[in-house]
Order: sequence, then C-alpha cells, then structure tokens
Amino acid sequence: MKLDVLNSQGKSTGRSVELPEEIFGAEPNDHVIYLAVKQYLAAQRQGTHKVKTRAEVKGASRKLHKQKGTGGSRKGNIRNPLYKGGGTIFGPKPHSYDIKLNRKVKDLAKISALSYKAKEQAIVVLEDLKMDTPKTKEFVGILRNLNIGEKKVMYVQPEHNLELEMSMRNVPTVQGVMLSDINTYDIVNADVLVLTESAAKIFSDNEA
Repeated sequence: MKLDVLNSQGKSTGRSVELPEEIFGAEPNDHVIYLAVKQYLAAQRQGTHKVKTRAEVKGASRKLHKQKGTGGSRKGNIRNPLYKGGGTIFGPKPHSYDIKLNRKVKDLAKISALSYKAKEQAIVVLEDLKMDTPKTKEFVGILRNLNIGEKKVMYVQPEHNLELEMSMRNVPTVQGVMLSDINTYDIVNADVLVLTESAAKIFSDNEA
C-alpha cells in the first residue's frame, strides 16, 4: 500500500511511503478487535468499589428481642441488613477487572484495526513537523489543510517531541501517541490515523 507524503499545507511532497500489505492489507478479525477493546476498557476501571457488611457497620451486637413469642419476625441485632444503617448483602468488593490476552491476539487486533483504517482510506502520512515553540493555532491550521480539522485524529510519531506534544494537547479532537504505544482501542476510536513520515518508514523498515 503506497501513500503520498503530504506537507503541512496538505500538498504532496513528491515522496511516498510503502506500507506493508501484511499489516495494512490483512483480512481484519472483528472478534480479536472486540477482545482487545474489551480488555482496554476493563483495565480503565479502578475496581475500588466497596460496601460494608453487617460485620463492619457500627451498631450494638445485642439481640433486639427474644427469638420467639413476640408475634414478630426474628431480627438479630441492629446491624441486620433489613434496617437502615445495617450492612449490605452481597455488595461489591474491591477486585481487578483485568482480562488476560495473549500477545499474538493483541498483535492481530492491532493489525486488524490498522487494516480497517487502510480500507476506509483513513490514513494520512505527514512529513515530520518541526516547531521551535509550542503553537496550537499553527497545528490546528495544519489539520485544516489536511481536511481533517473536525475529525478525531490519532497523531503517531516515533519519538517524543515536546513542542509538538504541547501544541496538540489542548486540541480535544487530537490524541498524540508514540508509535510504540499505539493500541487497538485508540486506533478504532479515531476517525483518521496520521502517521509522521518517520513513523510510516518504521513500518516499512521492520517489514523489510
């Protein structure tokens, strides 16, 4: 899959990058994408929810009245779950929501998500940007030149660029990520995948 490298004005630079068909032309697997997204969202949950049982709430442990002969039900003590302020029955307890996925499944999910983006023609290769100082307005202008100013953008670069990261962090529709940190959920969640020229070449070099 060959894509033209665009400049900050949205024009072709005359250069192109060949993205490997083994990744961007692969047959997508919807189920592994579902599993990877499910794992990602589950990992975002803190799992710190907690309620108190009747053994943990405040209240005397004396029996409220004798067991038989009152005509009423047997109640135990004031910490009974039937009373206001009593313990909670079968309430949530802290636990992890982590789901284990094999590495090959995760890799296949990312390949499938990238393949979908390629099929949708939602991948843009942009020449490496250089900024001396953070300029959010200038970065937004570049997105407009690429005709993706109103879309959710995942901007992928191979290494940290502080000025560029500070330029995009106040743009709510843009998520900047390192190439080594991309995950299936972020790819699926984005409308457009913007690869810097250096990041795109890493795909090609690794394949070669």
